[in-house]
Amino acid sequence: MRAPTGSQYDLAFGSLTATVTQVAAGLRSLRLGGIDLTEPFPEDSTPPSGCGIVLVPWPNRVKDGAWEHDGTVRQLALTEPARGNAIHGLLRYRPYDLVEHTASSVTQSAAIFPELGYPFELDTTVRHELDAEGLTVTHTIANAGDAPAPVAIGAHPYLAIGDLPTGDLTVTVPAETHLDVDPRLNVIGESPVAGTPFDLRSGRRVGELELDDGFADVPLVSGRAEHVLSAPDGRRVILWGDESFRFVQVYTSRAFATKAASDVALAVEPMTAPANALNTGRGLHWLAPGESWTAVWGIRHEGFVA
Repeated sequence: MRAPTGSQYDLAFGSLTATVTQVAAGLRSLRLGGIDLTEPFPEDSTPPSGCGIVLVPWPNRVKDGAWEHDGTVRQLALTEPARGNAIHGLLRYRPYDLVEHTASSVTQSAAIFPELGYPFELDTTVRHELDAEGLTVTHTIANAGDAPAPVAIGAHPYLAIGDLPTGDLTVTVPAETHLDVDPRLNVIGESPVAGTPFDLRSGRRVGELELDDGFADVPLVSGRAEHVLSAPDGRRVILWGDESFRFVQVYTSRAFATKAASDVALAVEPMTAPANALNTGRGLHWLAPGESWTAVWGIRHEGFVA
């Protein structure tokens, strides 16, 4: 019987290992010397709470699944029916085609054809590669159609230091702006994080947080945006993105399928655009016919004894 996430691609570089799935080009596990750096899930399971999946051609929510393009209201499928929104793009349940699989890398591709609410044609690839630093994920999107296409990229990893409860760890997110939302989690404004419970710039204990919140204006250090999960013993897991990833969603789940009831799972989701970007244009990337765009993020480790 095949896995719900399709083919499983195992990668290794020294003591660093990963498993990437065919469906959603998802990251099912990332381990260093047997210690999880991301939340894993079983091969016979679907990704709990979107664990590890790729979010293309938009991350997060589109309010009412509706947006206007060339004077026409486009209606996307409402894939978050409880809140009446479209969420996380068009590829989260689709199998990718294998392009290349080596001992330490896998490259997969998936096409997006014109469909309800998104009348564009894209060719996408995702490459996961392990090296001495950690994991690097490279996304490329090409416009295969004959009209400009709006695109954004996101991913949904849950960070961990697997031999410690995540609730006892500290998360640091240097974003300067919080995306304010309505009860359906749709963005209604922006505000500075300074002086608010959403200020994660100096680090907060994960167990104290209750978040499903977007952030903007992530500063770049040496060309990278970085978010850190750290342990009291000095070990750190760093999620980084290139200059395209100036937005991030932080989500705490106390109902994550593979976590103990007393613990919390922490998603730190790099995004090139925030929620509802198809309507607001914030961070949205328009590709001309024949044009391609590449964005890169990754996860590295510090302070671990491999």
